[in-house]
Amino acid sequence: IRTWLFSTMVRSHHEHGTPPWRHAALSGWILDPDRKKMSKSKGNVVTPMANLERFGSDAVRYWAANGRPGTDTAFDEGQMKVGRRLAIKILNASKFALGLGTPREGEPADPVPAVPDADPSAVTEALDLAMLARLGVLVDEATTAFEGYDYARALERTEAFFWAFCDDYLELVKGRAYGAQGPEAAASARGALNVALSTLLRLFAPFLPFATEEVWSWWRSETGSIHRAPWPTTAEVPAAAGSVDAAVYEVAGTVLGEIRKAKTEAGVSLRADVESAVVHDTAERLALLAPAVDDVKDSGCVAALTTEVADAPSVEVTLAPVAGED
Repeated sequence: IRTWLFSTMVRSHHEHGTPPWRHAALSGWILDPDRKKMSKSKGNVVTPMANLERFGSDAVRYWAANGRPGTDTAFDEGQMKVGRRLAIKILNASKFALGLGTPREGEPADPVPAVPDADPSAVTEALDLAMLARLGVLVDEATTAFEGYDYARALERTEAFFWAFCDDYLELVKGRAYGAQGPEAAASARGALNVALSTLLRLFAPFLPFATEEVWSWWRSETGSIHRAPWPTTAEVPAAAGSVDAAVYEVAGTVLGEIRKAKTEAGVSLRADVESAVVHDTAERLALLAPAVDDVKDSGCVAALTTEVADAPSVEVTLAPVAGED
């Protein structure tokens, strides 16, 4: 600040009569695991090459992007591991969204998956529109963060949405996207997946440039690099999304999460059959759940789902008897 930045500003003013820039971003120090500044004189510097080879360039960039402007950032291999896991998840989730194949956890997706017909204008189901409404909010949040030079917040909000999208939405619409509820419902799911994937890839592109470029090459190679694609806007979200309460997405995801939790606690497969599920919640939230009940039943393998008005939310799950058990 007091040397290069100050001297450059003064020299530009006196030699050219103009400032050399309008904005300057100030980075913090990189700290070692003991929270001491990395310095060649202290001998605690970690060069990046070994980490690039071990975790990948996207993972190291992810760690760096989590350091907010002006704040010191500790060297953290754990965060690089998270970045690598995120990059792999993007590949696998994209494989499902594009080819409707089953994502394989922990390994890269196969290259060039088949791309199903997907028309964003075909999105009509309440759950799909609710997810896209929430996606539109994310686009606004990420855009505002970048305009304020807060790239770490843009990454934080995008990552939070993405993990919920994978855990909840992909599971909720998997059966419908395959046609379990008919062609129109399948077209709605595929159209929503199309919009969501295109948007999320571009939101992640500044942080995970290689994984996002790989997926883009499977799907949009005729448009060139993802890094030359326009930044997403809310205008890309179907207008009908504004007519649906975005909480439909949250309520459906919460109920599915409780059903899956009950299966985990019982030590059975997440694909195990459920004889019945009773959802207790307020009348307002149960009304939001109603248009997504079929998706919840299909994804949770639930034979019968009923609702009861209550002050506090809960889900009673009765697993189906296993063949051979008394």
